[in-house]
Amino acid sequence: MTRLHRNVNIAAVVLPFLAVLAAIPMLWNELIGWSDVLLFVVMYFFSTMGITVGYHRLLTHRAFQTYKPIEYLFAAFGSMAVEGPVIGWVSDHRRHHAHADEDGDPHSPHGHGGTLRGLWHAHLGWLFDHVTAEGAKKHAPDLVEDRGMRVMHKLFGPLVIAGLAIPFLAGWGLQGEIAGGLTALFWAGLVRIFLVHHVTFSINSICHFFGRRRFSTEDQSTNVFWLALPSFGESWHHNHHAFPRSALHGLKWWEVDPGGWVIRAMKRLGLAWNVVLITKERQQEKLVSVGPRAGTSAQLQQ
Repeated sequence: MTRLHRNVNIAAVVLPFLAVLAAIPMLWNELIGWSDVLLFVVMYFFSTMGITVGYHRLLTHRAFQTYKPIEYLFAAFGSMAVEGPVIGWVSDHRRHHAHADEDGDPHSPHGHGGTLRGLWHAHLGWLFDHVTAEGAKKHAPDLVEDRGMRVMHKLFGPLVIAGLAIPFLAGWGLQGEIAGGLTALFWAGLVRIFLVHHVTFSINSICHFFGRRRFSTEDQSTNVFWLALPSFGESWHHNHHAFPRSALHGLKWWEVDPGGWVIRAMKRLGLAWNVVLITKERQQEKLVSVGPRAGTSAQLQQ
């Protein structure tokens, strides 16, 4: 990893964290308005959907198909979450599935010298010693060969700036003064990035260590119900590892999965097709009646 790449990753993590520290006294003094809340919700929705539905279910696992312009739009939204350029993200996640919780997994919490060190590595540490898009020609050849996706990958920096400029300009326009743009930049830009980061990073750490399991898998993935809503369904992570190509991560009626709802809505509108769904029979075949693998805090969920 180059010094520049390491410094960029540090800045991407530290600046939103500092913004959250500053947000505490700002909330105490009520330095947040209705437009800040509105823009925060809108930016959180689109940037998180860019990661969960776009980067993950569509581009990594091809859980459904859609038109190319929509693929590129999802890549743009995902870039605004500031989790890395699209081809690198997809390549890393495919490596994760190929070597889940074994040597070669870029962000497993297991095998790193203890619980705390392992969770740190999976949550954040791996970002500081990992080369982005390493092995992309092997793990993401479909994206490497897609000229439009290569363009989206190279536009990561400008798209990050756009993800900050949009709330600033919208806040300025809604409030009619530059102070409104600055508070929107703070809440819907920096604070939003912090929350998107640590919700999605928790899938790598918490959802491979704490939680519940019900399927037979070779990894130590878990389902964590309390992360389901903010992660838009990604925390049904054990379900996902059992059936990686499933467009729906919530496989039971009560497993909240907003990402899956978006895909279903797209299908009804004719914007998605070849949506991969897992039958109840296939799920039943993969159920287990024994406890989870040794070394995990997960509990069996029947």
